[in-house]
Amino acid sequence: MRLTIPNMLTILRLVAAPGVVFVFLYFARPWADMLALALFGIAALTDWIDGHLARRWSQVTKLGTMLDPIADKAMVVIALLVIAVLTGIDPVPGIAGFDALIIIPATLVVFREVFVSGLREFLGDTAGTLKVTRIAKWKTAMQMIAISVLLAQGIAAHYFGMWTWGMDAEMAQAVLAGEVEDTLGIRLMYYANFILAWGGLILLWLAAILTLLSGADYFRKALPYLQEEK
Repeated sequence: MRLTIPNMLTILRLVAAPGVVFVFLYFARPWADMLALALFGIAALTDWIDGHLARRWSQVTKLGTMLDPIADKAMVVIALLVIAVLTGIDPVPGIAGFDALIIIPATLVVFREVFVSGLREFLGDTAGTLKVTRIAKWKTAMQMIAISVLLAQGIAAHYFGMWTWGMDAEMAQAVLAGEVEDTLGIRLMYYANFILAWGGLILLWLAAILTLLSGADYFRKALPYLQEEK
């Protein structure tokens, strides 16, 4: 087993995955949201860097090949779990059923990851048949972008609360309805929260669709190895 710089970056990404949970356990919002976004963003960047360096320096190893997809899946699944929990606790003002709209694509993503991992485990030595495809790379990129936007939405939502000294959703609606004195800062932060919430939601659904298409492609390729012997 050879420990290279690309491998160390992959290991750091793997360690960073549960870090997204711990920042919400030990820091108040929006600082937790800011730290989680920074941690997730840096980890997502290493996903490209470690692969690029490994190929450029001819340091592709079995350890890195094994850990890289695990780190990606851990990052995505744990971040989606955190976002789903936070959304259930703290719904987005003005978007009814936002928690359900998050949980459904998150569930589809987790289901696909478990399904494909099971396929690889079953295929064993023939798992090389399920090589990473272009659509699989697209879905990973879309997942990470969607999660980053949703984490940024958490910053906007709670930074908005800081600007308004803890204003709740009803108070925010009263501001927008003209029942309470308005300011440009309040309105801008409210709309930033709203736009990021919808943007992240749309991106997450697109990621879920790509994820299912990728899973279906892997299953199609695995079908010849699932036939019963005559």
